Amino acid sequence: MTATPTVGPDRTIAADPAQLGRGMAVIRILLGVTFLSNGLAKLFDLHRIEIGPYVANLINRGDARFILDAEVNTNARHQLPLVGRITNDLVLPNWDVFSWGITAVEIVAGGLLVAGLASRAAALLALGPTTFLFFVYFANDRWLPELPLELVPLILLAIIPTGRSWGLDRRFAGRGWPF
Repeated sequence: MTATPTVGPDRTIAADPAQLGRGMAVIRILLGVTFLSNGLAKLFDLHRIEIGPYVANLINRGDARFILDAEVNTNARHQLPLVGRITNDLVLPNWDVFSWGITAVEIVAGGLLVAGLASRAAALLALGPTTFLFFVYFANDRWLPELPLELVPLILLAIIPTGRSWGLDRRFAGRGWPF
């Protein structure tokens, strides 16, 4: 079935809200799967996944500590204010607490994003560690195209209530559900 574009009064093609909702739902679900799988890897201390010929790595708690320490203390080309101090004075010395906190954030945010339940709140929850990692990697002068790949979609998901059209949030829409 081919959709017929709607032409607005200024002769521009108007976007179909249902198609936009489906597209945002795909982004929401993919980000949710990413967060959920890495959260479960931290919970069950998984690192390597092998399914037939497919082999992949997930980031468990030990990997996350190593990566954070290496990116801030070894790979950083310049220091952004507070990134090194927050990492070295707060996060790394209290890694046991932070590692379980990030595990909980990834599992909760990932599960909610996949289900489309409280999807705006889930995106805001996921934005916390994602924004911090954005600044960690920003200080390393690397991966420019990849830096906004999680950050920008999460910002959009926090603004646009995508779960209302393609998720469990639609069950609560109209009942005072703010997410």
